Formats: sequence, C-alpha cells, structure tokens
Amino acid sequence: MDAHRLAALAVACVGLALLLMGMALWRRHAAARRSARVLADALARRAAQAAPASGATAAATAGGRAGHAGFDGAMRASAPAASNGLQRLLARASEAGMRWLDTPLGRQVVADEDRRVLEQCGFVDARARGLFLIARIGGAIVLPLVALALMGFHPQGSRGPAVVVFALLAGFMLPKFVVRRRAAARRRAVTDELPMLVDLLRLLQGVGLSLDQSLQVMVNDFRSVLPVLSGELAIAQRQAAAGRTREQSLHRLASSYGNEDLRAIVRLLVQVDRHGGAVQEPLKQFGDRLREVRRSMLRERIGRLTVKMTGIMVVTLLPALLIVTAGPGVLAVVHSLSASAVHR
Repeated sequence: MDAHRLAALAVACVGLALLLMGMALWRRHAAARRSARVLADALARRAAQAAPASGATAAATAGGRAGHAGFDGAMRASAPAASNGLQRLLARASEAGMRWLDTPLGRQVVADEDRRVLEQCGFVDARARGLFLIARIGGAIVLPLVALALMGFHPQGSRGPAVVVFALLAGFMLPKFVVRRRAAARRRAVTDELPMLVDLLRLLQGVGLSLDQSLQVMVNDFRSVLPVLSGELAIAQRQAAAGRTREQSLHRLASSYGNEDLRAIVRLLVQVDRHGGAVQEPLKQFGDRLREVRRSMLRERIGRLTVKMTGIMVVTLLPALLIVTAGPGVLAVVHSLSASAVHR
C-alpha cells in the first residue's frame, strides 16, 4: 500500500467520523423543528375552530363530515375477514385469560408487579391482563414444541431435554421481557414529556381555558407532541366523565410511573380543580425547576457521551492520524531498508 492509498484511507476515516457527528446533530435539529411545527399547527387549528363559522360553512362541514363518515363506513365494511378473525381470536384468548386471573395459577403468572408494569404500558383493563396470561402460558407451550420439532421429536443425549427446558423458560419469560422494555421506554418518555406538559398547561390556562378544557385540548390536539401523557390524560378524562372525581381519575397517573415530578403536577391539578385559584405562576416556577433538572441530566448525559466519544475517536480518528503522520516515515524507512538489501 503506497502513500496515496494511505492518505485516501485516512481521509475516508475522518469523513466517516464527521458524517456520524453531522447525522446526530441533524436528527436533533429535525426533531426540534418537528415539535415546533406540530405545536404551531395545533394552536392554529384550535384558533380556527374557535372562530365563528357561517351557515354555509357549517352546512358544508356537515356534508363533508357525512361524506367522510360514509367513506369510513364503506372502508370498515370492506375490511378483510382475516383481521376480524384475528380480533375474535384475541378477544376469546383475553376472555379465557380473564377467567384464570383470580385463580392461584393466574395470581402466580400475573403477579402484582406484572400488573403495575402493564399499567405503565397503558394496558389498564382486565382483558389486557388476561391476554398477557395467555401469552405467557402459550409461549411456554409453543416454544418447547418448536424446539422438539426442530430436533425431529427425537431428542438424543442430555442436550435435548436442556434445550426443551430452555425453550419453556424462554417462552414463559418472553412476554414479560417485551412488556418490561415497553414500560421502561414509556417511563423515559414521561420524563421527557413533563416540561412540555407544564408549558402547554400554563399556555392554555393563560388564554382563559378551564382545567377540563385544557386537558381535553392536550388530549385532542397534542397527541403527537405528548404521545404517552396524552393517552394517560385521555384515560383520566374518560374516568372523570364516568363520574369519578378529579383526584380519583388522576390517581393512577400519579402512582403508576413512580415519578415524583408527575405526582407534584397531579397534586397541583387536584388542588386547582378543588379550590380554584391562579395556576400560571406555580406552573411557571415548576416548569423552571423541571428545566433546571433537565439541564443537569443533560450535563450528566453529555459527560457520559464524552467518555463514549473518546472511544469512537480512538477507533476512527487515531488510525487516520497515525497514517497521515507516521505513514510517510514508515514508507521511507521500508524503502530505504529494501534498497540497502538490494545493494548488498
């Protein structure tokens, strides 16, 4: 390999490192722009809905809605039968699991910890718990059968029973592993969405909306900005509409995720709903504190990323630097040694 190829390899390594850094910065900038655009579109849509509409516009809107409803009905009528069959199968499985939930076996398979994890995933009804029970039992039955089928139903030696036992444990624990990963991702999402929730709530309260209207606006218009918290608020709104108090409807949100900041927001909302009063200044102070905590978390994360980037730079930039700086000297030494060997 001559000096030109070494230089080209060094430039390629440097370009790859710069490309990776640029892609990370571009993704962060695109996410920030997308959030700002969604927020602006939601506010504009809300303002347009609040504007008085003329009779002709209302009639046209009603006609459009009727046409849209008819189109949706036609689409639903033309849905494939396979999807309906799958839904019926899942419904039967969940109903069968619901009958087993209160048995000793059901309490062992779906323990209290598993129920809390399912609630963190947004699965709050008994059907989801029943389906989770059936998934664990079904996995413990299906995976060993698959392992036996792969071995030709004739396991030989001591490895065959070990593989079957491993498949049984894997099938039993796989649904729990998947649910735990989803719950952990939602807990991180709740932590990331809290500052936006406080700012939106303060903004909506500042324009004169009541607490119930503010929560409903966040559920309807900001689902893309708050994918997790908007779903939790939708559940709380349905429970409040069914007759529960605000404290009862928000209790699950406060207790499910183990987030002290979220509990503080729920306590503030319950206090405002019960006693009234100005909420903008407490929300402003709370939002400032959340942003300060977020800055400290980001500084800690940046510190960890610095250590990781050191390893990446050693892998990508250091070889290129060594090739550029030491490559010509090494080649010159090699050529001189080869020339001296030829002269001898």
